[in-house]
Amino acid sequence: MSGHSKFANIKHKKEKNDAAKGKIFTVIGREIAVAVKEGVPDPANNSKLRDVIAKAKANNMPNDTIERGIKKAAGDAESVNYVQNTYEGYGPSGIAIIVETLTDNKNRTAANVRAAFSKGKGNIGTSGCVSFMFQKKGQIIVSKEDYETDPDEFMMLALDAGAEDFVEEEDSYEITTDPDSFGEVREALEKENVPMASAEVTMIPDNYVKLTSEDDIKNLNRILDLLDEDDDVQAVYHNWEEE
Repeated sequence: MSGHSKFANIKHKKEKNDAAKGKIFTVIGREIAVAVKEGVPDPANNSKLRDVIAKAKANNMPNDTIERGIKKAAGDAESVNYVQNTYEGYGPSGIAIIVETLTDNKNRTAANVRAAFSKGKGNIGTSGCVSFMFQKKGQIIVSKEDYETDPDEFMMLALDAGAEDFVEEEDSYEITTDPDSFGEVREALEKENVPMASAEVTMIPDNYVKLTSEDDIKNLNRILDLLDEDDDVQAVYHNWEEE
């Protein structure tokens, strides 16, 4: 894995989300509902739910909000069924974009995603058109500000727990795992009281692309902002190397 720091992006996203916490809480609330419906409401016996709860805590979601979401999904047989969909496409200058959605109305979501791409002079492609440029990985980001430790010792802790890679950045540590062992690694770090700025399974691009045209940057930000504002959009991955 390249030493491409994600921590600044995460801080930027969290600052944006602090102004619109409703969005991130909606996103995670839907993930909790799906995890409960696919398994059981007890996190001890539902690894997917444990992972979503860890993500919720990393985003400062209150415990009572998490508990309410679990109880609601477990107790309401008539609650909304969310369907997962993935869209792939291109932004300006061929920037690869993957959009993961969780929706109760596929037609609405498809129209909104398509509109976001077209407004930023991008276009939706066919399934698989860009996903081959990414690797699905578990990724844990730890801020140096939040966790003072010996980097070598921390690396050994992560690797012993089953991590694939450990990169020390200027302001953070990035731990990469196989998606299947992500939960185990995260739980091993939790037991050692390691605070995580971010912990989730993500799509990491093999290579990053720089944009030099101001118009391209403006249009790509338009796409990303519109997708970010859509409650049906769970996650957006791209290979733009943000300055």
